[in-house]
Amino acid sequence: MGNIVAIVGRPNVGKSTLYNRLIGERQAIIDDISGVTRDRQYGQSEWNGKLFNIIDTGGFVQNSEDIFEEAIRSQVQLAIEEATVIVFMVDATTGVTDLDEQLANLMRKSKKEVLLAVNKVDNFERQLQANEFWSLGFEETYFLSSMNGSGSGELLDAISERVENAVPLETEIPKFAIVGQPNVGKSSFVNALIGEERNIVTDIAGTTRDAIHTRYTKFDKDFYLIDTAGIRKKSKVHENLEFYSVMRAIKAIEEADVCFLLIDATEGVESQDLSIFRVAQKRNKGIVLLVNKWDLVEKETNTAKEYEAHFRERLAPFNDLHIIFMSALNKQRILKAIEAGIEVFENRNQKITTSKLNGILEEALLKYPPPSVKGRYPKIKYVTQLPTYYPAFAFFCSNPKYVKESYRQYLENFLRKKFNFTGVPIGIYMRKK
Repeated sequence: MGNIVAIVGRPNVGKSTLYNRLIGERQAIIDDISGVTRDRQYGQSEWNGKLFNIIDTGGFVQNSEDIFEEAIRSQVQLAIEEATVIVFMVDATTGVTDLDEQLANLMRKSKKEVLLAVNKVDNFERQLQANEFWSLGFEETYFLSSMNGSGSGELLDAISERVENAVPLETEIPKFAIVGQPNVGKSSFVNALIGEERNIVTDIAGTTRDAIHTRYTKFDKDFYLIDTAGIRKKSKVHENLEFYSVMRAIKAIEEADVCFLLIDATEGVESQDLSIFRVAQKRNKGIVLLVNKWDLVEKETNTAKEYEAHFRERLAPFNDLHIIFMSALNKQRILKAIEAGIEVFENRNQKITTSKLNGILEEALLKYPPPSVKGRYPKIKYVTQLPTYYPAFAFFCSNPKYVKESYRQYLENFLRKKFNFTGVPIGIYMRKK
């Protein structure tokens, strides 16, 4: 068992609306036009004490000449291979379509758990119409309205019964996940460190099939490396490469303390790299950015300083992290990368006393007090670190809802100046005194 749930279905059946409801925020774009979701959405949901990842697969590949069928079938096949639970979504207002039946046939052949979600069932008449979908042959069929939420609780109950919380590797030793796009050199990086061909390395994207755990005990360092794959087989559709590699990255990120995000120096930061970066950031994992294949870049026209400035601009607002230019093939700066990872691990685990924090808070308030909102001045009384697995701080104040996001950012930056939180996302929470 695992904890990845993929929502699949043909375009315009309400997948993004359900996704937004399950994760509890309006993240995916919603419109009545078929195929609005062109980018994958990755979020987390919690129900009945189970934490699981939700993926909105979309239903449309941009610039696809073959209207929908081939692209959607391909996406569903990928979801079937990687997800633990498939939520197969259909539309009660249109009835069973040919494409629904094709997708149903694909899923019946798999051994994965499939939950049929009949959407837009928001009155008695549609409830009667929806009975038509029993003909698809899925025992686990749920009638719901993702727009108003009716029936979503029953679907969540069924999902939570079929997923399990990720069981972390119980160890005090740092766990480093190596993530990134296919063919950026993840396995080459592991092999360079271990000093042996631990993983198969070829120029074909996706030769690493599954996540591999490797214990490293050299040069007075001791940690676990989690190498993950980008894709199992070569694909012509670039969006499917992106879909696969992020699904794989999610699995590795869940287990890790610190993520080494490898990017290709010859390609620069792409949207897929940013997707993986944001997944790690949202899960409050430590992050080190490794720019691999630096030996292939023309140094006369491009300097590391220019590259670094560009990378930090793309990663903003969270760009307080190590950026290391390396070559796994030539074993250039690979130990420096590990040293950065260990530093980030220590940064993530540091605990700061309440007295020291409040001394810093007093200094921050004297320099720049919270601005007024609607004539009200929020007054921050004191701050303390929360007992979480990542650095999180609760600021107790009057009128916490009037503390602007820009001021939260100011407090975070002030803490970063006083303490070493390089590579670590920080939680800033305003609480009523």
